Amino acid sequence: MENHQTFSLKTILTGAQMLFVAFGALVLVPLLTGLDPNVALFTAGLGTLLFHVVTKGQVPIFLASSFAFIAPIIASVQMWGIPATMGGLMVAGFCYVALSLIVKFKGVNALHKVLPPVVVGPVIMVIGLALAPVAVNMAMGKTGDGSAQLVPYDQAIWVSGLSLLVTLIFAVWGKGVFKLIPILAGVVAGYLASLFIGILEFNAVTEANWLAVPAFTYPEFKWQAILFMVPVAIAPAIEHIGDMMAISQVTGKDYLKKPGLHRTLLGDGLATSAASVFGGPPNTTYSEVTGAVMLTRNFNPRVMLWTAIIAIVLAFVAKMGAGLQTIPVPVMGGIMILLFGSIAVVGLNTLVKSGEDLTAPRNLTIIALILVFGIGGMHIGGDEFSLQGVSLCAILGIILNAVLPKAVQQAD
Repeated sequence: MENHQTFSLKTILTGAQMLFVAFGALVLVPLLTGLDPNVALFTAGLGTLLFHVVTKGQVPIFLASSFAFIAPIIASVQMWGIPATMGGLMVAGFCYVALSLIVKFKGVNALHKVLPPVVVGPVIMVIGLALAPVAVNMAMGKTGDGSAQLVPYDQAIWVSGLSLLVTLIFAVWGKGVFKLIPILAGVVAGYLASLFIGILEFNAVTEANWLAVPAFTYPEFKWQAILFMVPVAIAPAIEHIGDMMAISQVTGKDYLKKPGLHRTLLGDGLATSAASVFGGPPNTTYSEVTGAVMLTRNFNPRVMLWTAIIAIVLAFVAKMGAGLQTIPVPVMGGIMILLFGSIAVVGLNTLVKSGEDLTAPRNLTIIALILVFGIGGMHIGGDEFSLQGVSLCAILGIILNAVLPKAVQQAD
């Protein structure tokens, strides 16, 4: 009976629908970071299959490109190139393995002691806000660093504005499945507007083959890139716990107990490391897909196996990848404005939900230093050794949390 359900037409079509829901976000990450969208499709499928092996096929989720790593990947690629960035991401994936061991032997509370909300919240905010100028530049038709105008400003601002507006409309007022695809809707609207005003280039699509092996990029290991990337894993690891709690509530099963949070963290980490082997972005659990599971009430984990298989098959359609890469800069810039801001709000929400007094001297010190160091672009060290960005913020936050007294006695 189970085997029949796995290969039923309904299961396969539901799997394809789940990929449709995740597709916009999945391909946006590689397009923003300079990676190959076909490789991202392949590694999302591969990572999901790995996750289901580790968790014994018990959790109905799909893994794909992580938003939390967008800004760090952009910065790392500029400094050390794609292969070294992949090496850093591979080691970041292994950090999940270490975290899974801590959870297995010490429990979830051990994680919260090292990474309380006053550390995790502002670090997530830095991830969202540090590259806000990149989003704004792209929305105005410039390169991410603002050094060149790729699309005339008058055209770019209309295209990016429409992309942002449609994304907002679907996110806020969308019903049913439409509420789950705001990014895809924004991209389609911006793309059609770009086609109308004539700023699209289709040469790459016409020259591409229909079928081809994705352009895999294999990792190299530079300790600078590793040190830069590893602390970034903190934010999506904490987010992973929230995602597991969410899917548990949707299905009525406690996945933190069975198969266990240590197994789901391990699966997520191995999926991220496996993605970096081929040059794909890190994987994470997708809340869009969790929403689709809730909407369809289809709790069968085998559906996600078909989502993964279809993603891997589509990865070999070269013309599709070439078409995705024709999406103009303003389209992505408009959506990035909302995307980066949303990540920052997730961090803010982490602080608010903690219920702690954020103006208490200890909390104020930790949060303030993380935010100013991260958003201000502080770096420590020289050419040979340098800490900066999210890595510096995370390490700083962990150290301050460890050394500052938990409560300061106030004088009467």
